[in-house]
Amino acid sequence: MTSAWDHPTYDVVGIGNALVDVLTHESEDFIDRHGLVKGSMTLVDTERAEELYAAMGAGIEMSGGSAANTISGIASFGGRAAYIGRVHDDQLGAVFAHDLRATGVDFRAKPATEGPPTGRCLIVVTPDAQRTMNTYLGSSEYFGPEHVDADLIADAQVTFLEGYLFDRPEAKEAYWKASRVAHEAGRRVALTLSDTFCVERHRGEWRELVREQVDILFANEHEALSLYEVDTFEEALAAARDDVEIAIITRGPAGSVVARGDEVAAIDAHPVEVVDTTGAGDLYAAGFLYGFTQGRSMAECGQLGSIAASAVLGHTGARPGVSLGQLVRPMGY
Repeated sequence: MTSAWDHPTYDVVGIGNALVDVLTHESEDFIDRHGLVKGSMTLVDTERAEELYAAMGAGIEMSGGSAANTISGIASFGGRAAYIGRVHDDQLGAVFAHDLRATGVDFRAKPATEGPPTGRCLIVVTPDAQRTMNTYLGSSEYFGPEHVDADLIADAQVTFLEGYLFDRPEAKEAYWKASRVAHEAGRRVALTLSDTFCVERHRGEWRELVREQVDILFANEHEALSLYEVDTFEEALAAARDDVEIAIITRGPAGSVVARGDEVAAIDAHPVEVVDTTGAGDLYAAGFLYGFTQGRSMAECGQLGSIAASAVLGHTGARPGVSLGQLVRPMGY
């Protein structure tokens, strides 16, 4: 360990699927006609991705991926952020890198020159503001331990891991490696479970990683119930508190609960007219982690998360249309 690590350059470094988001508004009938599982994230192959893309109406295309959304949100607050992910040396890969760097995020990864193209996430938003995601992982799927930037992780207060990347054995190895590097440097590891289907696919492995390596756990209520195989919110919160230093469980319009040791804070949802739920959990994590790395109380971290989530709930897309730093400054943050 070097002395520089005692004063990290970055607040948070994120690791996740580097994807380009393609987002469109469609009817409930579109969901039924294409056999989609509403409100879920489904992995698709190249053929299915092309089929759905051709069927989707005009929409928005932007750099994305869950952890990238969180990391760009931290930069929007004014935090020092970096990202680790895998893209291909193609047009979408270049778009992803340029867009992310334009938000103020340090993205150093060299694009792959072999293998599948840059991944993309096809997001269908229905009139009730629910988002249904069909993800072609492409190049990002082949993220492994060799892509973990140990120096970057050791130079960040928190390493943030997204659940969506956890499907392949190589990615699981990468998460264990990144977590060990972070802890050896005296840093913390945060994890978002991302999706109930992710939890169901890997419950046992998630439980082990959470118990042994995770300091800060983000989950919505459904994900937490599934992870711990319990029936009530109270049971899930208690189980999470036994496993991690800080447990955050979001509950949609009912707000969120943040627990650290004996401290439990109930956070109200920030008022907003919901247009699109895409990215709400990602931006909640951004607000919380920004507050945490700035030394804020658990309640303040939760409030920052709620404010950041509302900034994306009120419009289409997974990223806020305003500077989060400017948004919260009048509120005393």
